[in-house]
Amino acid sequence: MSPDARDTWPHPALIDSWLGDAEIDFEFRPGEGVAVHDDPEARAAARRFRDVLGTYASGITVVTTISNGQPVGMTCQSFSSVSLDPPLVLFVPAKSSRAWPLIQRSGRFCVNVLAADQEHVSAQMATKGTDKFAGIPWHPAEVTGSPVLEGTLAHLDCTIQTVHESGDHFVVIGRVEHLATTGGDVAEPLLYYRGRYRTTES
Repeated sequence: MSPDARDTWPHPALIDSWLGDAEIDFEFRPGEGVAVHDDPEARAAARRFRDVLGTYASGITVVTTISNGQPVGMTCQSFSSVSLDPPLVLFVPAKSSRAWPLIQRSGRFCVNVLAADQEHVSAQMATKGTDKFAGIPWHPAEVTGSPVLEGTLAHLDCTIQTVHESGDHFVVIGRVEHLATTGGDVAEPLLYYRGRYRTTES
């Protein structure tokens, strides 16, 4: 990519016009937050798909980066490990995500694994039209400088390796440059199961 490639990107106002005005920017696992045609059979099939996937409990993460000197973040349920050698992880943003184009341009991101008492962090990072980082302390990650949120269980500091287009989402593969656990052995994770937040105790 040429050094001046950033100058060829569309103006932010134009990007916003493409992405619409939805108030929630929660990157569910694929299929959860996608609009479905009005056809009754399509709606029934989509509901079945979502209900079945909802039986798989997952952790909640916040994916962050720095764009134009400002912190960017989005709540993301669709996160997974990929490879040990080299160390790779993935997350799956929707094509409609407002945060993803900024993360892609930066070429780096940090995955913050939320603790059980951070439901409010998940909700705030999923709400559009607000200062997502208001009242949420963070510090720069060791390698990329992406925000590491205070109080999380762990974080993985990554650079983007590859991006694959798949249906109505992108599959983003990141190479882990640094990682650490921060929550201690007694901290519990924040989970998402059957359409609501849970913990290992509920």
